Amino acid sequence: MLKGRHLIEPGDFQLNEIESIMQLADNIIADPEGYSLVCKGKLLASLFYEPSTRTRFSFEAAMLRLGGEIIGFDDPNNSSVSKGESLGDTIRTIECYSDIAVIRHPREGTARLVSKFANEMPIINAGDGGHEHPTQTLTDLLTIRKFKGGCDNHVVGVCGDLLFGRTIHSLVKTLSRYQGIRFVFISPTELKMPAHILNQLDPQTYKETTSLDEVIGELDILYMSRVQRERFVSEEEYLRLKNYYILDKKKMKGAKPDMIVMHPLPRVNEIATEVDEDPRAVYFAQAKYGMYVRMALIAKLLGVEDKK
Repeated sequence: MLKGRHLIEPGDFQLNEIESIMQLADNIIADPEGYSLVCKGKLLASLFYEPSTRTRFSFEAAMLRLGGEIIGFDDPNNSSVSKGESLGDTIRTIECYSDIAVIRHPREGTARLVSKFANEMPIINAGDGGHEHPTQTLTDLLTIRKFKGGCDNHVVGVCGDLLFGRTIHSLVKTLSRYQGIRFVFISPTELKMPAHILNQLDPQTYKETTSLDEVIGELDILYMSRVQRERFVSEEEYLRLKNYYILDKKKMKGAKPDMIVMHPLPRVNEIATEVDEDPRAVYFAQAKYGMYVRMALIAKLLGVEDKK
């Protein structure tokens, strides 16, 4: 049972519980009309202390498509936080009005902290300043299931900013729980996967490289990511690394015919727009699956997963 639970990191749920979310997402995709009223009378609080497009819009679209409604903010300056209100008081107050809350915050650990102040309202972490972005991971898992038939037995290349990429950290830790997964970590030395993530993996299940060209032919899944300007202290260092990898048609010629290219978006220059036409490029479908998997998650946490 997931009713009333918080989702702060993917490890909060067992694999069978994650699978139940995937199955419900499949059902919603097959019959969206059947789930269009399951959240009627329910309110989702959308608390975004950090800019977002896809995550915020997909949560709000998800709630609306389930028949629910939304309150909240996307700029903390428009809330009582600007007056000095504590996060604990904010959550206690919002729980008086809402059935479920989604929070994105730049400070690591904030989602876990606020969940301690919510007595009955489920809290969903929409990304914090640390290493977790659990609903993007659910999005990624659903995308892999749809295009590759399941999440077991894949060679997964993860390319770009592996040091700061919270979507990548969440995904790698979760995929490592599946059978037969091998990782190829592709990054500049300065942005390599941090030791605290590598220490959670079997050393036999991954390798590290700086060359995308040398390994692209091995991959079943290529997960690209942007170099995140907002995580750099030095503008000069960012400019030096931002175009380190650019996936284009030429590189795609070296990939397997059934490899898929994923990206959590937004992209900058790391995937040339010419790749969008390649049927192996699934990142916009991935964004749409994000809405469906969030619909399933909301329904599960509210205990309203039966069709109406």
